[in-house]
Amino acid sequence: MQLIPQILAWQDEFIHLRREIHQHPELGFEEHATAARVAGHLRQWGYDVFEGVGGTGVVGVLRNGSSARSIGIRADMDALPIQEESGLSYQSRVTGKMHACGHDGHTAILLCAARYLAKTRRFDGTVNLIFQPAEETLGGARRMIEDGLFQRFPCDAVYALHNMPGLSVGTFVSQVGAMSASSDLATLRLVGVGGHGAMPHKARDPIVAAAELVLALQSIVARNVPAGEVGVVTVGAIQAGEAHNVIPDVATLKLSVRATNPEIRTLLRRRITEISQGVAQAHGLELGLDYDERIGVLVNTPEETHRLLNVARALVGEQAVFSSVPSGYLGSEDFAAMLEARPGCYIILGNGDSGPSGCMVHNPGYDFNDQVIPFGASLWARLVETYLSEA
Repeated sequence: MQLIPQILAWQDEFIHLRREIHQHPELGFEEHATAARVAGHLRQWGYDVFEGVGGTGVVGVLRNGSSARSIGIRADMDALPIQEESGLSYQSRVTGKMHACGHDGHTAILLCAARYLAKTRRFDGTVNLIFQPAEETLGGARRMIEDGLFQRFPCDAVYALHNMPGLSVGTFVSQVGAMSASSDLATLRLVGVGGHGAMPHKARDPIVAAAELVLALQSIVARNVPAGEVGVVTVGAIQAGEAHNVIPDVATLKLSVRATNPEIRTLLRRRITEISQGVAQAHGLELGLDYDERIGVLVNTPEETHRLLNVARALVGEQAVFSSVPSGYLGSEDFAAMLEARPGCYIILGNGDSGPSGCMVHNPGYDFNDQVIPFGASLWARLVETYLSEA
């Protein structure tokens, strides 16, 4: 194991920093205190700091040498609207909000790497450290891009990481190609004619149509998605009526739709639309369809992925680095928007497999594992030194 000694020596300082961020969680586009904390540290270490990028985003720029090459590394800063139940001494002090996904740890990791890079400056080119808001709502990356992120801070390639409970500390996982799923939302509104429950023949019942539609939607993946491809259509909510004996006018269905292939993503949208229209027409109903394409499939580019995996192998050894993601992983990540704009790679860092650090993310009992900070920070530091080599 070849973790950077200076980063290991700073571990306690950045554990303290991470836990301070953990105690003061902020939701997407509300990360004012977190952004100010990040900006203050970066300025102290000699970075050019730009605040308010995409709302509450921060970019720290460090230049060294004469090379025109540049690299971007992103960390997310936002928390989730969850009441923490970890019982930790440093648990959230804000009711109803907690860092249940480890973004506090991602921020601490990148800040630790930032301090090391500023102190050593063993690179030739420009480092852009991107501290992003609102990853959980899948909107922060696109907002930063729309605010001119890559025009203002050019990056030849861009990278990010995420912790993963259930994987051992010191483990890294990434792969070329699709790394996480697209995430879209569909809201279907079936509009009929309400009436008395005893006289359904005088109404046009949207509830019966909604029940039929739920079952029909489940045929999409089973009968339209080729074997070997991945798609998910989940009906997460049905809202209709309030009384036992009243047929309502409207039934609303809310869907989560995911895919790991852009073509399957398009297929799912087309079939959801066609089936919904057919069911509505068969029941004499009007259909309102709101389809929100939130974020695309996250696709790692080959050269950048191989480079990052090689850096990881040099840190922790071949046996702790895996080049394929476990099947069934359908999380979504709005870093996908950055990879649509620039080549790059997204990598998973093991968070441990026991205690709060082994608890799955988005759970009130979860906690980021402080022991992985030097692994992530060493990875970013060595990546910059490799990518912006003076050789």
